[in-house]
Amino acid sequence: MQQLDFDDNALALTLYGEQGGNLKLIEDALRVNIGARGNRLNISGDEDAVALAGMICRQLYELLEHGYPLNSADVEQAITILSEDDAASLSDIFLDRLSVKSGRKLITPKTMGQKLYVDAIRNNDIVFGIGPAGTGKTYLAMAMAVHAFLHEQVNRIVLVRPAVEAGERLGFLPGDLEAKVNPYLRPLYDALYDMLSFERVERLLERGIIEVAPLAFMRGRTLNEAFIILDEAQNTTSEQMKMFLTRLGYSSRAVVTGDVTQIDLPEKKQSGLIEAYNILQDIRGIAFIKFTRKDVVRHRLVKRIIQAYETLDQGHKGREAQ
Repeated sequence: MQQLDFDDNALALTLYGEQGGNLKLIEDALRVNIGARGNRLNISGDEDAVALAGMICRQLYELLEHGYPLNSADVEQAITILSEDDAASLSDIFLDRLSVKSGRKLITPKTMGQKLYVDAIRNNDIVFGIGPAGTGKTYLAMAMAVHAFLHEQVNRIVLVRPAVEAGERLGFLPGDLEAKVNPYLRPLYDALYDMLSFERVERLLERGIIEVAPLAFMRGRTLNEAFIILDEAQNTTSEQMKMFLTRLGYSSRAVVTGDVTQIDLPEKKQSGLIEAYNILQDIRGIAFIKFTRKDVVRHRLVKRIIQAYETLDQGHKGREAQ
């Protein structure tokens, strides 16, 4: 059995969660028993599990001491992180704050993969974030773009997406250009409005400081002093990916995000994202970060759904190999 005593009763209660909900998450995950009495915890069960539960509680309490607004999703992520690497530091991950001066949002990495991603964006001019839905690839890239702009590291933000469902033949859709491309760019707008006020985003869009455009419109341009995000890059062709990467101008940075399990290209077309991963690995200044279902930070069921589909895909591949 392990006994933990905390100095601040109020922080201890926050750690425990409403009706002890946070402690229940740890109990269920590690199969330990945690008894709370005031600012004291008694943890019993398997020796290794008790040690891990104690470590999780201590590190979560340290986050609270630093003013971190802990919630149940954070507790679940902490369990995952420390279960996989007991040398990990939750403070290094959760307290890496991507502050946005508008005060609208305080954004932090939630997993080790996200922390590596954020650090890669800081230290490289081109970063590829590859992984399943819900891992924060686009959202964190947007946060880094807004952060860079507000701290005057770049002069503009350019957000790009391939309109692959229309085969880039946007003329077949009704309405003007904006009406044609908006359905494909909506996820980028959603992230942007989550970080800056609607009025500020509209002003920046009107002045061209923030630009949201389909990938086809990047041809022939050179983008200087810009933070460029290419989202859904698995749906670029080889030619489109090469075109995009060669748009990078002086003092610019680019983040390319995609999920190679969600390719919507015609069967004979190779994904530009997969090709880039295969041929650009050894170029200095380019980093590749691969996310897994362990980095999913949406509803807990999303991880299980991804795992179920991965199992299905593996079964299909096994039968094809027979």
